[in-house]
Amino acid sequence: MKDLAAELARLHTEHLYRKRAVVDCPQGAEIVVDGARYLSFCSNDYLGLANHPQVVAALKAGADQYGAGSGASHLVTGHQRPHHELEEALAAFTERPRALLFSTGYMANLGAVAALAGRGDRVFEDRLNHASLLDAGLLSGARLWRYAHGDAAALVRLLESHSSLPGEERRSTASNTKLIVTDGVFSMDGDLAPLPQLADVAHRHDAWLMVDDAHGLGVLGANGRGTLEHYGLNHETVPILIGTLGKAFGSFGAFVAGGEDLIEYLIQRARPYIYTTALPPAVAHATLTSLRLSQEEDWRREHLRGLITRFRRGAAQLGANLMASDTPIQPLLVGDSEKALAMSDTLRERGIYVTAIRPPTVPSGTARLRITFSAAHSETQVDQLLAALEALL
Repeated sequence: MKDLAAELARLHTEHLYRKRAVVDCPQGAEIVVDGARYLSFCSNDYLGLANHPQVVAALKAGADQYGAGSGASHLVTGHQRPHHELEEALAAFTERPRALLFSTGYMANLGAVAALAGRGDRVFEDRLNHASLLDAGLLSGARLWRYAHGDAAALVRLLESHSSLPGEERRSTASNTKLIVTDGVFSMDGDLAPLPQLADVAHRHDAWLMVDDAHGLGVLGANGRGTLEHYGLNHETVPILIGTLGKAFGSFGAFVAGGEDLIEYLIQRARPYIYTTALPPAVAHATLTSLRLSQEEDWRREHLRGLITRFRRGAAQLGANLMASDTPIQPLLVGDSEKALAMSDTLRERGIYVTAIRPPTVPSGTARLRITFSAAHSETQVDQLLAALEALL
């Protein structure tokens, strides 16, 4: 039997133990933790919509009309009008025929991968994919192969070496499916997947390409349509798109967007969709408002890009070891977990809240401060962060 106390002690000793902070206010540029107010640079509320008055009002109005909970799964009686309208709006936003709501991004990834690939099939994933994507590949029953981060040539070598394994038992419906899975923006590094090259590889090897654009949608592209718009890709080149609603859109939930047959198939076969209660309709009602605001208020993306540029320029002058990223995710590479924790604590003493990210979330020896920006931040607040870092570096 596993000695849990010993395992917890080991995590403490190796500076890998994690603690929760109790926040006593809405998400924003400033947060209150344990009665103290901090400038926050560790939220994924990239467009500053999580506490937008119109979004909050839509949440309240949705609760007044539809109640606090959906009461059932989508396939029983839980699929209510706001869910349906949000799916239609997300399909239009992503310029795809259909979209399907899931309760979380984790469930969307598990549902899509396991429905499309199983025993006898192959899943190929970037080594630095989000844990939910890697878990989806493992739990699907397919053979999971991981290629070097952002390396399309390494993916080709894997596809050619492991396109099939003769004699392996297959499902009766299997056809040696090959599924390539990647993040659009990598959540801990902030860099972009080489999607044009991956799309070309998928086309040449008769494989599906699935992109989880949780950290790109709402932020990248002229219209905020994410990494695919940034690269000029479409539904034909990337047939499976995953998005989350709890980051740039400031609410909660996730979705898969794609063709008519894909969405209908997921409705029939994606277990995390079928066997869970639908998210509260009031949340879907609020997300319709945040989605509209994200499209109407281009200044949010423009302001965010300006903050990122200002920070990177200032950090370069300080000699900070920033990783290569043009997204709101700006990792300051530290390496040692103990040192990363100490830097986070020192920043907190100076009124700046930035969490230290350590293994196993990131590879061993790459602990970091994951600094993130929001359209809710001001230039003055960015300068305050830089001043705090100057005293620290």
